[in-house]
Amino acid sequence: MRLSPLNQRRWRNFRRNGRAYWSLIIFSLLFGVSLFAEYLANDKPIIVSYQGEWYSPVHKFYSEQDFGGDFPTEAIYRDIEVQCLIRSGGLEACFDDPEGIMAQAETGVVDGQAIIRGWLLWPPIPYSYDTVNDIGGAAPSAPDSMHLLGTDDTARDVLARVIYGFRLSILFTLIVTGIASVIGVIAGAVQGYFGGWTDLIFQRFIEIWTSTPQLYIIIILFAILGRSFWLLVFLTALFGWPSLVGVVRAEFLRARNFEYVRAARALGVSNTKIMFRHMLPNAMVATLTMLPFIITGTIGTLASLDFLGFGLPSSAPSLGELTLQAKQNLQAPWLGFTAFFAFAIMLSLLVFIFEGIRDAFDPRKTFS
Repeated sequence: MRLSPLNQRRWRNFRRNGRAYWSLIIFSLLFGVSLFAEYLANDKPIIVSYQGEWYSPVHKFYSEQDFGGDFPTEAIYRDIEVQCLIRSGGLEACFDDPEGIMAQAETGVVDGQAIIRGWLLWPPIPYSYDTVNDIGGAAPSAPDSMHLLGTDDTARDVLARVIYGFRLSILFTLIVTGIASVIGVIAGAVQGYFGGWTDLIFQRFIEIWTSTPQLYIIIILFAILGRSFWLLVFLTALFGWPSLVGVVRAEFLRARNFEYVRAARALGVSNTKIMFRHMLPNAMVATLTMLPFIITGTIGTLASLDFLGFGLPSSAPSLGELTLQAKQNLQAPWLGFTAFFAFAIMLSLLVFIFEGIRDAFDPRKTFS
């Protein structure tokens, strides 16, 4: 689809802003990689070849019985017996001498009998965010060749948790910001365009709504309904939408008596078309100016709630929970450094990107 001349000019302005453009490239790479976290950090193989057939444990449940074992529960692929069953084609001798059978299986012959050799393709990081590892010592453990960023206080790999936590934080932020922005823009547009009693009543409602203690409401509802990702999204958006109302309302109040608006009314153009087709584009600069603050505030809210224990479920990968662990384990400085740099890089990239978008929409801004 070809961009309009106006949007082409905006894109050129954005590209000329080197800091914003390169921040977008770096952020896109990091977020794009994190979207495939299951293929980067997982305690299940990406592909398994067993008796000439291919399996994908990342996507589908397979029991140990599917690989010649005894139990109907999901196969624990890190167990040496399960690996032996896969590599040897399901020989029962794997339960007696798995290491010996695996060594023979590499030749394709076990005890003089030819077998169909199997294999497992592991992710680069063979741990998921909730995998409890046998580190052979006290947790948290320092970074080493097996755990590049060390482990936390329950022996879970920190790098795996950062990858999953980065994806979760960004998805949470984008969803909440999108919902809150739509509601806030509509509310601000209605207030500013109609004014009068509509504006007065809305303002009193917003004053009451913003004075509601958000943290208490979240704690109460979590106690009743239990913690979940979508409930937290709903509650955060519910209290986040007033952030944009003020700037959108001010822009619409300023533009409601402009000549082009009065001409559109005289021609019989509907109020909805005037508000969102003609007036809203002129209010976009002020709206986009607020987005970096809303995005960073949303990430901060999620991290704060997780830090206090009122955020996502305890089983979820959370950067806020990693920060709490850093506070509780001062003898493990790698936890604090990891949490700090994860937040610093993520927030800096997002702020630079939206600053560039804001300037690209501003007709007074040009870049040499």
